[in-house]
Amino acid sequence: TGIVDFVSQLVKLGWEIISTGGTAKVLKQAGISIVPIEKITGNPEVFDGRMKTISFQIEGAILFDRGDKTHLKEAKKLRISPIDMVVCNFYPFKQAVSRKNCTIMEAIDNIDIGGPTMIRAAAKNYKHVIPVIDPEDYKTVLRYLRGKSGFPERMRLQYAQKAFKITAEYDKEISQYLKNVSQK
Repeated sequence: TGIVDFVSQLVKLGWEIISTGGTAKVLKQAGISIVPIEKITGNPEVFDGRMKTISFQIEGAILFDRGDKTHLKEAKKLRISPIDMVVCNFYPFKQAVSRKNCTIMEAIDNIDIGGPTMIRAAAKNYKHVIPVIDPEDYKTVLRYLRGKSGFPERMRLQYAQKAFKITAEYDKEISQYLKNVSQK
């Protein structure tokens, strides 16, 4: 929801966009230049999209502490460029399992692994990375990025809290569904 408008504004602000599968396709169709995730990871998306973002290169780019000289040296040595924002909406697990005839395999296919991993990494490193998990926050993010003082740490912390809250709720939904399935 709103990703094309959001990303087009980020590009106007000078941001480079790394994207995966479906989102990359939508952005390319809108004429937005992206860096395919494979260029960063060195690996293709595989297993019907189950594996695309979990990699040393991606997680390292999100997690290294830009204020730590040792981290900066290691990142340079390993040719890891920083990822300064992670924008992710999880696979629609809750919507999938709410369908009357949803099979367990359809439910499992709607369990997002890479998205929560990246969002959690961004939230952990909130002082340097902005975790954006809710399309409702796009306008606020852009407002701060356009401002002279940048994205304030207090907002980064609020976004980190929100990211952990949403990932916890997501995991709880999955856990509850699997518990219900196993009791049948």
